[in-house]
Amino acid sequence: MKHIVIVGGGFAGLQAAKILGKYKNTFKVTLLDKNNHHLFQPLLYQVATAGLSQSDIAVPIRSILSKFRNISVLQGTATDIDFENNRLITDYKNIDFDYLILACGVKHSYFGNSDWEKFAPGLKTLEQAMEIRRRILSAFEKAEREQNLSKRKKYQTFVVVGGGPTGVELAGSIGEMTRYALVKDFRSIDPKLTRIILIEAGERILSSFNPNQSSRATRDLEKLGVQVWTSSPVSTIDDTGIMVDNERIETETVLWAAGISATELNNRLGVDLNRHGQIIVQDDLSIKNHNNIFVAGDQACFCGKDGNPLPCLSPVAIQQGTNIAKNIVRENKKLSRKKFKYRNKGAMATIGKSKAIADFGFLKFQGFTAWFLWLFVHIYFITGFNNRFFIFIKWCTSYITNKKGARIILNNSWRFFDKKTD
Repeated sequence: MKHIVIVGGGFAGLQAAKILGKYKNTFKVTLLDKNNHHLFQPLLYQVATAGLSQSDIAVPIRSILSKFRNISVLQGTATDIDFENNRLITDYKNIDFDYLILACGVKHSYFGNSDWEKFAPGLKTLEQAMEIRRRILSAFEKAEREQNLSKRKKYQTFVVVGGGPTGVELAGSIGEMTRYALVKDFRSIDPKLTRIILIEAGERILSSFNPNQSSRATRDLEKLGVQVWTSSPVSTIDDTGIMVDNERIETETVLWAAGISATELNNRLGVDLNRHGQIIVQDDLSIKNHNNIFVAGDQACFCGKDGNPLPCLSPVAIQQGTNIAKNIVRENKKLSRKKFKYRNKGAMATIGKSKAIADFGFLKFQGFTAWFLWLFVHIYFITGFNNRFFIFIKWCTSYITNKKGARIILNNSWRFFDKKTD
């Protein structure tokens, strides 16, 4: 019986495991992840801005795979690979494999300024989402009790760095919170006067969408009170503010949604990497000279038809996990592998309630129609019936009442904040 080891319980790893789990008499599967849960990352910003609770978007990996008796789930971290002996080195033991699937994801890149992380947390993990939520809600609490107007203004200033989907969704959600959810809750401050700035180094936000949709998103953000600064590279971040070009913004709340960097594991393997540290894979998603080791999802660099690397999106990861698993099955049946071909099913980004953009190639939507499609797709793909049901109810309640139901501040200090996302 072939032993397949999967590192990472994200979209790619989980998809591969579900397919291989159907072959209980053919494959033994071990899934290793540093966390015990699968995280639905597209909705992580909703946890960060108090729209959803952690349990709404995270499900224990064991419960997802419990019906597959040939799959074992282990909590641990992969530290290296012994290529010669087909052995995965982990933080607690070595695991021999016949096939290895790496799907560890990525973390945010601070472009060589790693010291910025403590001042501007990224959004890749539940721990980071909870830290961002704490900072956002605490800023309003500090502003409410502050008598000095300049300090109050500083507390009510939020800066989001990165004009991709995550940055846009995060900024829009904060804007929605200040315009609707918090407007009646404070006595000394007016949440609607909150200053929210979205910083993008490029010429426009949402550069993966066409210019018209990018412009529509900019207008929608501005209606929520978000200022959009493009062609504005960040030069410095510290505990009192941020420098954008030569302009200083005084704030205690800077949130990071720009750039990606692969896991530290990639740097130890001695394989070909791109400039982001992602592993350059062959057309069947295997590593050059190691055809029994595959890489999928954000950890992999695979170029599409246009010659550019595929984006770090869940549809890419799911399709790659499927391709790898099916190729392992085919090879076990003495059939040749199939090359990976990405089918672009479109892209979506939400700006706020009833505001979104959707690009399906020949079909493009904006406004309520795009938002409704976004809502349907995210509820459909989230793992677990209970999660779908409760999220739908929460969103309906939030839509009608303009309230966010997860506005609880947990006083977790920075020492509990998981800075290592490898």
